[in-house]
Amino acid sequence: MPRSKLRDIQSESDLRNLPIDKVGVKNISYPVVVLDKTEGEQHTVARVNMYVDLPHNFRGTHMSRFVEILNRYRKGISTGKIREILSEMKKALASERAHFEIEFPYFITKKAPVSREEAKMEYTCKLTGDSSVEYYTLGVTVPVLSLCPCSKEISDFGAHNQRSLITITIKAKERIWIEDIVSVAERSASSDVFSILKREDEKFITEHAYKNPMFVEDMVRSAAEKLMRMNGILAFSVESENMESIHNHSAYAMIERDSGLDNSGE
Repeated sequence: MPRSKLRDIQSESDLRNLPIDKVGVKNISYPVVVLDKTEGEQHTVARVNMYVDLPHNFRGTHMSRFVEILNRYRKGISTGKIREILSEMKKALASERAHFEIEFPYFITKKAPVSREEAKMEYTCKLTGDSSVEYYTLGVTVPVLSLCPCSKEISDFGAHNQRSLITITIKAKERIWIEDIVSVAERSASSDVFSILKREDEKFITEHAYKNPMFVEDMVRSAAEKLMRMNGILAFSVESENMESIHNHSAYAMIERDSGLDNSGE
């Protein structure tokens, strides 16, 4: 049967008078290319969510159109192209509002502190756009090391330390590099962590963390201070979760700051 004669059920009327805030496709696994500060671009695999609003009088939306739009950007997705994608979604689906989200692993080459051995470190990133606002949202989760100041103070030998996750989420109109957000998080911890370490590196990191003890509260405050000095950030949140090594719980802290920041730079 010719396509023109096929019944378009999605476009038929709905009489319940209930508009839908978000409708679309979720959890698409898709290869994408994202901007890389050092190498220009990086190929990775993202989980993609795409939504639009649906007026009360339409029964459904056309799901295939979301994937058609995504296919047109498979050779590269950047913060600049998010506005284009949102605009295409609104036009193709006759909607007033569009949402676009991708979550992906991002890899940065790091050198061990003493041996200078190189290896890739993985960071989890989430990029979100909403056609109703002019900014985009970028979230980056960074594994770090924290050493407890209290444990160091009261112990005759050593101090307990743990793996921690610092998650920084920013709102910005202009490009903010993932690498710069990672740097803020790593410089706000007792130590950053690495994919490969030799014995001389382990010695350095152990002693460096011992000289630089951090509560979970210290880490979010330190990161917040750095973010407040960065140009282009409209708002941010910074969270830290310590997976405690001697407690059966995690320690957590969070700071949020909205527009009105002094973004005059350092």
